[in-house]
Amino acid sequence: MPDEPLLDRMVRVAFWCAAALALVAAALPHPPELPGDPSDKLQHIAAFVCLAALGARAYPALSALRLALGLSLFGAFIELVQRIPALHRDSDPLDWLADTLAAAVVLLAIHAWRRVRRS
Repeated sequence: MPDEPLLDRMVRVAFWCAAALALVAAALPHPPELPGDPSDKLQHIAAFVCLAALGARAYPALSALRLALGLSLFGAFIELVQRIPALHRDSDPLDWLADTLAAAVVLLAIHAWRRVRRS
């Protein structure tokens, strides 16, 4: 069985690395092309699905609501960063909504799974 404290630390590092990567990718004036050329919304959804899943595992004592609020605020921050004129990016409130909904759906599913597992 793996060393749980080490695994916990590794998941926390992965969560924060993923958050940093999402922020950097959102702030690059010319983000790299991704295979399949996914839409901006799909990229937002994928990022926040990953962040929600990693965050739930990294911080299991944190309520799903608090984690969802934190991720939603992070999504809003990304949209504010994209409003910086020098970045030549488009800020879209629908991107923030996609971030929030993606995180919420994942966190609700994890919360339900944890409840079923406990019973």
